[in-house]
Amino acid sequence: MIARRGAGDRPLRMALPKGALYAESVALLARAGLDVGALADPGRQLTVRAGDIEYIIGKPTDIPVYVAYGGVDVAIAGKDVLIESDLDVVEMADLHFGGCRFVVAEREDAPRSVAEIYRHLGVIRVATKYPRITEAHYASRGLQVELVKLSGNIELAPLIGLADQVVDITATGRTLAENRLRIVDEVLASTARFVANPVSLKTDSDRVTGLAAALAAAAAPAEEG
Repeated sequence: MIARRGAGDRPLRMALPKGALYAESVALLARAGLDVGALADPGRQLTVRAGDIEYIIGKPTDIPVYVAYGGVDVAIAGKDVLIESDLDVVEMADLHFGGCRFVVAEREDAPRSVAEIYRHLGVIRVATKYPRITEAHYASRGLQVELVKLSGNIELAPLIGLADQVVDITATGRTLAENRLRIVDEVLASTARFVANPVSLKTDSDRVTGLAAALAAAAAPAEEG
């Protein structure tokens, strides 16, 4: 367990991810009754104080690091980055937005099937941004893989012969289809989660659990009539 630094009498620190999850995170905070006026257009500010919360705006893949090492008390982060980081954070609520899924995809017009490649070589070459998730997925199926870690344009890997398959994250599958890739397997689903530093949860329990409850209530899917 990694200790939370310098708690004292201070605002609760909460990390929010830049990019795709940011607007929905702010909207959820507003529904939960929090002051989010300063978050509407933070400009280049990376820290924003609103009431008794100090918001830290960071790169999505860095959010679990901020939480685990005590840079912040709590955060909103995608389930995907939490799994990939494999750090010591406490997941407290599914926030039910930012839905996407990890899939395995391959070329529609591949000259040889992946099954044939595996029978011949005993290994599949897979390109991904998410090596931990990918390795676990193939291991669960008893398949040996050679991982190629890329940081962008994963769809290119099969098209230029760099990999037999890719593991990528998608909401609709449209980008894969537009690049002549077909989805052949599902890996896992991901949504935004509210997480806490383990030490902050113990030492600042009332604020952390209260915020978790408020966000969970605001995020709860509406019941169908």
